[in-house]
Amino acid sequence: MPIAAPGLAALPSRRRLQHPRSMTSTSGGLIFLFVTLLVLLLIVDDIAQVEEEEEETLNPGRSKMRRLFPKPRRKTEKQVGSTSSPQVLETNRFQVGYEDSEKRPSSTWSFNRTLSKLIRKNVLKFLDPERDISILKGSLRPGDVVHYVFDRHSTTNISENLYRLLPSVSPMKNRRYRRCAIVGNSGILLNSSCGSQIDSHDFVIRCNLAPVEEYSSDVGRRSNLVTMNPSVVQRAFRDLADGESQRAFARRLRTLNGSVLWIPAFMAKGGEERVEWALRLILRHAVDVRTAFPSLRLLHAVRGYWLTNEVHIKRPSTGLLMYTMATRFCEEIHLYGFWPFPRDPAGKAVKYHYYDALKYEYASGSSPHAMPLEFRTLDALHRQGALKLHTGSCQKESPIK
Repeated sequence: MPIAAPGLAALPSRRRLQHPRSMTSTSGGLIFLFVTLLVLLLIVDDIAQVEEEEEETLNPGRSKMRRLFPKPRRKTEKQVGSTSSPQVLETNRFQVGYEDSEKRPSSTWSFNRTLSKLIRKNVLKFLDPERDISILKGSLRPGDVVHYVFDRHSTTNISENLYRLLPSVSPMKNRRYRRCAIVGNSGILLNSSCGSQIDSHDFVIRCNLAPVEEYSSDVGRRSNLVTMNPSVVQRAFRDLADGESQRAFARRLRTLNGSVLWIPAFMAKGGEERVEWALRLILRHAVDVRTAFPSLRLLHAVRGYWLTNEVHIKRPSTGLLMYTMATRFCEEIHLYGFWPFPRDPAGKAVKYHYYDALKYEYASGSSPHAMPLEFRTLDALHRQGALKLHTGSCQKESPIK
């Protein structure tokens, strides 16, 4: 005699007869739903695969950002010439790598608009330069304590002068330009005759308050955004210690004519007094500049962007910061004065700065930046058309249109 399962004996016989049929119907519905979902997933996968294949065909390498920055082939000591000095070997390696780039005609470069847009899109995943270009007045008050970006254990207080000069809105809000020039300070600019070409751009960015008047034929005169590290006040204007240095500083600021003056006041401890002196002079002389103070997250965000592209830079230089930010405002970016080597490809000596007598020992002994790596990165982007890196005479180049 069959034994009934517990709990089933009390059920009506009719209900027991219908239970297997209900189970069969439910199973069939689940199977139908599963098959439908499987078909939909296969269709979506096919569409994605087709789109990926089309994108790879139109833009090879676009799917992997790391391909934007190919690792350089290492040269052995035998390949670059026998030497017992690792520093000379490093310099020679880069010079050999870029010697041919100076010989190729400028007509071989063409702007890669697709790649430029892709870089802009990926930069915006880490920061929005329109907002991060400056702390705004509503976010801080006089007396607030701020931790330095590189010295988190050290703090400074927001002074009344700094607060007065904080912008109420981003100085780059809704600004867009077709062609921008970023002017570095390498001695490679001397005798380049690039001044008029630089000035022809829609927006010109200059680094560290470098002088322009007496070098205008090579570096131009126009400026729309100028950076000023606190160390510049010490090195170029003798810490504003006397009336003459203060007047020279004020004269340089007056030449900016309404430009944005970008002051990284909260990067590292030690420059707070110089920043305050500069702010007092700006207010005292009613200098026509629009001050901006980068957000506390800007440098780490920029560093994070480059690290994800396998460019291991602990502290981006001002030039690299400006390029990264300019991708937000500028469609086509041209770089001038970016050359971190003591000799040009022809072997001719190059000054560290075009305007002073600083030696390369100064850079190697105190600079926290990885200039050769940055240059190699920018050159890779130049070769792919994402930016134009000018390192020779502009007389030999076609005029920029």
